[in-house]
Amino acid sequence: MEKVITLRSQPDARDGSYRINYPQLLNPAQLEAVTHREGPLLVVAGAGSGKTRTLIYRVARLIEGRVPPQAILLLTFTRRAAQEMLRRAEQLVGEPSRAVAGGTFHSFGNIVLRRWGAAIGLPPNFTILDRSDMEDVINLIRTRMGLASRERRFPKKGTLAEIISMARNKARALEQELEEDYGYLWDNRAEILTLARAYDQYKRERGLLDYDDLLERSVELMEHHPDIRRRLSNTYRFIMVDEYQDTNAIQARMVQLLAAEHHNVMAVGDDAQSIYSFRGANFRNIMDFPKLFPDTKIIKLEENYRSLQGILDLSNQVISRAAERYTKALFTRRMGNVRPLLIKAEDERMQSRFVCQKILELREQGVELDQIAVLFRSSFHSFDLELELQRCDIPFIKRGGFKFIETAHIKDALAHLRVIANPTDAVSWLRVLLLLKGVGQRKAQQLIEVLVASPEPARELAAMAASGKSGMEGLERLAGLLGALRAQGMRPGAQLGAVLEYYLPLMRDAYPDDYPKRERDLEHFQTIAERYRSLQSMLADMALEPPNDSIDDVLAVEPDEGLVTLSTIHSAKGLEWKVVFLIWAADGRFPAPQSADPESLEEERRLMYVAGTRARDELYISYPIHMFDRNMGYVMGRVSRFLEDLGPEILPAARLEEES
Repeated sequence: MEKVITLRSQPDARDGSYRINYPQLLNPAQLEAVTHREGPLLVVAGAGSGKTRTLIYRVARLIEGRVPPQAILLLTFTRRAAQEMLRRAEQLVGEPSRAVAGGTFHSFGNIVLRRWGAAIGLPPNFTILDRSDMEDVINLIRTRMGLASRERRFPKKGTLAEIISMARNKARALEQELEEDYGYLWDNRAEILTLARAYDQYKRERGLLDYDDLLERSVELMEHHPDIRRRLSNTYRFIMVDEYQDTNAIQARMVQLLAAEHHNVMAVGDDAQSIYSFRGANFRNIMDFPKLFPDTKIIKLEENYRSLQGILDLSNQVISRAAERYTKALFTRRMGNVRPLLIKAEDERMQSRFVCQKILELREQGVELDQIAVLFRSSFHSFDLELELQRCDIPFIKRGGFKFIETAHIKDALAHLRVIANPTDAVSWLRVLLLLKGVGQRKAQQLIEVLVASPEPARELAAMAASGKSGMEGLERLAGLLGALRAQGMRPGAQLGAVLEYYLPLMRDAYPDDYPKRERDLEHFQTIAERYRSLQSMLADMALEPPNDSIDDVLAVEPDEGLVTLSTIHSAKGLEWKVVFLIWAADGRFPAPQSADPESLEEERRLMYVAGTRARDELYISYPIHMFDRNMGYVMGRVSRFLEDLGPEILPAARLEEES
């Protein structure tokens, strides 16, 4: 007779024998998500609602429930996020959490292809191309095709890499990507398509994979080899995905294939924070998750641990008007009755002065500068504010986009004005002359020696052009421009307008890849120039903070005082501050003028929601009543359509006035 050995029962999801007191540490919605065991789950996590905490405790709960840690897969968008979550999970359940597979989609794809890639013809020692490597290969092919000459206006390697990558992330044909998002490059489509095919062939012949290949080839492997797909799916029986609203078409397909055998997917995200379509993220992924995984359970995290209720009321109102969304209403237990405030300024200058004045007041009240942020839709919206902050000796750091005077096209335009103010400015002359066809460094230096020694540089240029011996195109136009700029009584706004009329065609040649964006920057630069009466005073303001100097060198501040953050809203996602200013909340600026189609408009609405929910205690939203338009002059501004018709109980308003 066989001996019977009785095993003690182990704690699992059924008997409730857990070391961690989950009900005490989590709110009811978080607890419901954490204790979910089998089947697809979508956690719609509102801003500031503790989604990361929910993921960490779910990992801990599964391990305590005797799920083998190596059967858990945690997919994130940054390696740092995965490491931080697993570090915190280890604090809860100890060493077993180290066996959890956690990382980015790309790092997971790399692991899969190293082991199984031979099935689709990949050598196990394939080389991964980073973005810089990718651009170098594209440039090599571009040169071989004779498309790299200065005489030919053809996209640069960075732009070509972006177009190819974007089409793949959106899982659509390259020609469609060109037509819809890069229409200004449509005339080059035949060469771009040929180059893309050559790039793909180059990689396959040499065992090279770029970042997009790590996703695409992993999906290809699982689609064409069901046995490998089943093996992977049975290995990773509990899959969790962070920031699911930011996944692209390939990543969503990857998750679907990995979960094919069990459908145990927990996707955590917020449809209201889907704002990265320009990177290939697909809003439809989170909306269609229940269709992709039938019988999906949906849990909403609505308790906010960040903001006061007034800020949440405004954010709830903004997103409640979305055409398509998961219905939820953020609430908080934090005490405080402060409401967001809508500030109406006469013009952009007054808007900037208000922000600076309020920041100085907050500093006097004891608010640290690093607890204050100014957010904006587009990088160029902060140009005027940057000048005002410098004038008020308020130190700042900018996230997303370059600082105003660091952009090449702004430097180009300024250089034409600087040689008028100071004809011996050799650095500005060099920048102006190198824009001309047929002028290189050596030729430019020869011309500069003559020009800085001449009492009338414009006439000197005109004489060179008239002689016909220079061999340089555009010399006559440049001479004509400089002559016109010296007209008596010409205001800086008019001078810059003349420069832009001359410069814009040159800019399209110099920067063929992204000139539409640069044009918007220059239009805003003219808005700033219009308020000046003197060219010298405008140039002095532009030079207050030289690009090569650090803020601490320029501004007399204590380093431990901190820095005010200036940031595009896209770069601010996931961050928070005690006080937030949202500037340029004017229709035509936010939403951006190019957001005409319904999908783009809805993403702009979500962007407004993200901006508001960055604030913990105070939120100030401002816009100028009088806005300068390069074609129409000054026009009346109105508040963003996302904020109009909100009652004073949600968004009280105030109008700025000059002190008597």
